[in-house]
Amino acid sequence: MNIPSELKYTKDHEWIRIDGDIATVGITDFAQGELGDIVYVEVETLDETLGKDEVFGTVEAVKTVSDLFLPLSGEIIELNELLEDEPEKVNSDPYGEGWMIKIKISDTSEIDSLLGETEYKELIGA
Repeated sequence: MNIPSELKYTKDHEWIRIDGDIATVGITDFAQGELGDIVYVEVETLDETLGKDEVFGTVEAVKTVSDLFLPLSGEIIELNELLEDEPEKVNSDPYGEGWMIKIKISDTSEIDSLLGETEYKELIGA
């Protein structure tokens, strides 16, 4: 299982790559594996400012639909339009082309509540 050490993670299985005050968010390799074949990613919160843990979208797999939770408070400034036509990128490349949104972080102190690689491995029993 792929758990890059440079990323942060949530208990809801999102990953976060932080670059200054911009965070790129997607779901982890573990999450996409649990969901199965992803057929649709829906994000209708572009240009909205949401609080930490609010739902920013959904991911639909063959067998289930799951909410996506914002790992940090901020404004959703970009979404990965590639996923509109190729949602399977979340399965094949969850940490690369399968990213979902970018947010402008409004409270950088929240970063401290995210999990590191070791804590995330413990959470999923890896």
